Amino acid sequence: MSQCQIAVLVGSLRKDSYNRRMATAIARLAPPEFTFTQLEIGDLPPYNEDDDAHQAAPVLRLKAAISSAQGLLFLTPEYNRSIPGVLKNAIDHASRPYGKSSFAGKPAGVLGVSLGAIGTAMAQQHLRNVLAYLDAPTLGQPEAFLQAKDGLFDESGNIGADSKQFLQGWMDKYVDWVKRHTV
Repeated sequence: MSQCQIAVLVGSLRKDSYNRRMATAIARLAPPEFTFTQLEIGDLPPYNEDDDAHQAAPVLRLKAAISSAQGLLFLTPEYNRSIPGVLKNAIDHASRPYGKSSFAGKPAGVLGVSLGAIGTAMAQQHLRNVLAYLDAPTLGQPEAFLQAKDGLFDESGNIGADSKQFLQGWMDKYVDWVKRHTV
């Protein structure tokens, strides 16, 4: 496989969010032919169907980045047992206007980090439902509901020793998933 571009959507705008840190760290576990690019979603206007005919520049940028990618990676916190509004807003923009979704057929992976013991289980399930509707085949196993606690990341921002084997296994399955759906 030649170079494989992965569009990464992080559902948190906070600069030092656990999910942004995980997006950076887990990308380091991928083979060299995979490139991960975190997409900007904080500058998107609130979705309004009235704007579909004249989408704003940040929306067009997002749609182009997703369209040119071979795969998708979502990292979501859990807000009130669901995905954050900012992530849903980005998904709504990139899937519109109706019939012109940037997600169709793109293989996806879903991860999430939270302070809670069940990680982001509910948010991930909601996100998987949305992605199924958008025809983005999503890796089902292994699931990764990650709790933010000491040792999840090392001093250099890499995956910590206690989680590295599990997350390397997740990344290996994700890479195979993307290859299976893009060849």
